[in-house]
Amino acid sequence: MTPVQRRRLVWVLLVLLASGLATTLVAFALQRNIAYLYTPSEVLRGEHGTQSNFRLGGMVVKGSFQRAEGSLDAHFVVTDGDATLPVSTSRILPDMFREDSAVVALGRLQDGVFVADEVLAKHDENYIPKEVADKMGKAHTKHDVPMPAVETR
Repeated sequence: MTPVQRRRLVWVLLVLLASGLATTLVAFALQRNIAYLYTPSEVLRGEHGTQSNFRLGGMVVKGSFQRAEGSLDAHFVVTDGDATLPVSTSRILPDMFREDSAVVALGRLQDGVFVADEVLAKHDENYIPKEVADKMGKAHTKHDVPMPAVETR
């Protein structure tokens, strides 16, 4: 092997090693930042596993929203029609947050209460995010409970 060929081989090996290292780092970063969506029933069954952060999706139970005067601390209950899970947050809620409407919250489970770092809500009470509708639909077909009309966009 000539010195030029040897130099090229070293460069190719270094590029392959660097590419492999970069791919591995990106994969680890993405894996840590992925947040799966679960319904209250799935969370209570323990399907969320040991994930520290995940998304909770469902409908806000009518009459469950509570907020202390002069505070951002809010408490409400989310349901998928089969189970309910209390949610608390100290963040600003979106303007479109309403009771009896779809919500997706990103956070963690702590002592049986979902502590939300971020709450997402949609503007129309007839709209349920497709992921939530699919999961709630599966839960209701298992128990033969009719699902409300769902509009997907």
